[in-house]
Amino acid sequence: MKARIPKQYAGGANNMQAMARQAQKLQDEIANLQAEIEERDFTATSGGGMVEVVVSGKKVIKSLTIKPDVVDPEDIEMLQDLVISAVNEAMTTVEQITEEEMSKLTGGVGGLGGLGIPGLM
Repeated sequence: MKARIPKQYAGGANNMQAMARQAQKLQDEIANLQAEIEERDFTATSGGGMVEVVVSGKKVIKSLTIKPDVVDPEDIEMLQDLVISAVNEAMTTVEQITEEEMSKLTGGVGGLGGLGIPGLM
C-alpha cells in the first residue's frame, strides 16, 4: 500500500526554506524598526507644559525643562510629581509607539500579533 502525503505537506523542504526566509525577513524588519525607534525622540509634558521631558527610543532621558513659574520652595512635592508624571508619560509613549509599529509589521494586534516568536521583541 502506498502512503499519501496531503498536498499542504508536499515539498516539505521547499516550504521549510520559504518559511525560514520569510521568518528571517521579518526578523530583519523588526530589527530595523527597533533601531529606528531607538533613534527617535519622544516628548511629554505635565502641569500644562510647565515640565517637559524628552526621552530617546532607548528610554534615556535626553532633556528635562522646568519653567521657573512652577518652582515653589514651599511645594517641592508638586514639582517632583510633575517631573515623575512627565517622565512616565514619555516612557509610556515610547512603549505604545513601539507596540503599534511592531503590530503593523507583524500584522497583529499588540506585541507580535500572536506569532509566538520568542526573542523578537
